[in-house]
Amino acid sequence: MAGFCERLKELRIEKGASQQDLGKLLNVSKMAVSHWEKGHSEPSISQLITLSLFFDVSIDYLVGKTDG
Repeated sequence: MAGFCERLKELRIEKGASQQDLGKLLNVSKMAVSHWEKGHSEPSISQLITLSLFFDVSIDYLVGKTDG
């Protein structure tokens, strides 16, 4: 089962969004998104909620707790 960093990158690529696109959505730098995708840091709860809505997936799926 994939973890958050793998899921984030996979969903971003599937959606055709760049790290910069996600950064603009969340009001963070593309470097912050890169750090999330590499597992160097994690987004806040409010950012996770925004990401789950953007990708139309549950937070559990986004963070790797479920596969579907």
